[in-house]
Amino acid sequence: MSPAQASAPIASAIEMRGITRRFGSLVANDSVDFELKPGEIHALLGENGAGKTTLLRMLSGYLQPDSGSISIDGAPVDIPDPATALGLGIGMVHQHSVLVPELTVAENIVLGRQPSWTARYSRKEIAQAVAEVCEEYGVELDPNARLGTLSADRVQQVEIVRLLHRRVGTVILDEPTAILGRAYVDQLFETLAELRERGHSVAIITHKMREVMAIADRVTVMRGGKVTASLSREEFDEERLTHALVGSPLPAVKRAFTTSFGPTVLDVRQLEVAGDRAEKSVDKLDLSIRAGEILGIAGVEGNGQRELVEALSGVRPIEGGTVEIEGRTRTRLTPSALDRAGVAVISEDRLRWDVIGDLTLAENLMLTRVSEGDPTVTRMGFLRRKEMTRLAQDQLNAYDVRPGDPTMRAGNLSGGNQQKLVLARETDRSPRVVIAAHPSRGLDIAATGFVHKKLLALRDAGAAILLVSADLDELLAVSDRVAVIYRGRIAYECDADGADTVLIGRAMIGALE
Repeated sequence: MSPAQASAPIASAIEMRGITRRFGSLVANDSVDFELKPGEIHALLGENGAGKTTLLRMLSGYLQPDSGSISIDGAPVDIPDPATALGLGIGMVHQHSVLVPELTVAENIVLGRQPSWTARYSRKEIAQAVAEVCEEYGVELDPNARLGTLSADRVQQVEIVRLLHRRVGTVILDEPTAILGRAYVDQLFETLAELRERGHSVAIITHKMREVMAIADRVTVMRGGKVTASLSREEFDEERLTHALVGSPLPAVKRAFTTSFGPTVLDVRQLEVAGDRAEKSVDKLDLSIRAGEILGIAGVEGNGQRELVEALSGVRPIEGGTVEIEGRTRTRLTPSALDRAGVAVISEDRLRWDVIGDLTLAENLMLTRVSEGDPTVTRMGFLRRKEMTRLAQDQLNAYDVRPGDPTMRAGNLSGGNQQKLVLARETDRSPRVVIAAHPSRGLDIAATGFVHKKLLALRDAGAAILLVSADLDELLAVSDRVAVIYRGRIAYECDADGADTVLIGRAMIGALE
């Protein structure tokens, strides 16, 4: 072993006990236990929103727990900020890079570190110091390359080397393969295996089964802010992890299923949509929905659901493929044109896309009519407010929005009543296609039941409905068919009646590939 290798830091034993963290009324971590041993790769597995990132952001100093304790080598510690975590040998590589594209690789690696050298320390010497760390760990990087010219996998390597340059013993990676291709994933795993051999601890946040099976020495599974399993390599397999991830098989759904559908209303072929970072989030996806049918889209969040919904809603560009509605091409229509074509949209972020909090309930309900110049509510460019109020009152009563005051600001409604407001506006016009993304997220039981009842009524009226949800219970309760999306494609499809939840769960985490 070379002197450089001999000087590599050795990780400490870390224990997190009874960790609880709240964000308002949301309990993100509920009495969570987690431990990380020196020289191991520990995967934290679970869907987005399960509390994985929150937990390890507390270990790396970006958040603090409301209760619980953290100890290192048996001694309790407080980690109030990332600098303290780095001083304790703990560093985190975030899902989205925090580096500066305009700086060089070497400059990014030393950025923010208190140097031991003087102000006369040259760029050449900085680059040399960084090159030595890269050589020590077998990472090929040009210290003088501008970060903005590097590919995503190279930027990730810079993030890792940046921590190693600070001599951390514990490396935390948050969804490190989210934007990497298969070849780059394998290369990353080689790097992580090398770190393990050097005595580092690695905690990897993931929702992908393949990654756990390929690299993990131990795995902790989280669901809904709680730990559902913590298993060593000899204890876990795909079946056991799937059960911990998605829960027990669901009881039979008590609702009437039908096999009598009308003609195809929504037909999507070879759809391609880019994500926020230009990656291909929807990759040649095919789906079709018939009149009087609900197609439920299941999948771990981050596999293209949001981009699919936004593309079909007209708010995200479609790069390839076709979208037909009742036999007519509607591939690149604007939201208003899609609305005129009979498409209703219930987005996953109602406060961003669906509700304008500073407007009244009546104004929110009449947005579409006003934009279309409906003479019922506009005349010569002026609003007919009395008529708006009358129509809004009827809708508020029909959809049980509480309080049902048309003059009240929408921002003062509860989340459930805001969702009812959106339903009233989007579905009261007998749409031909309904795109509903997580329509019951954050709602209580009564509001959720109301949403489901309305979706089923729209189906019975002949609408074609695309329902995207992270809640498998919801999908099986409402859908006629369920399709699993994985890495931007439909990976599995089945009838909801008698669906095999184990197969759905395996498809969600890529175990059917």
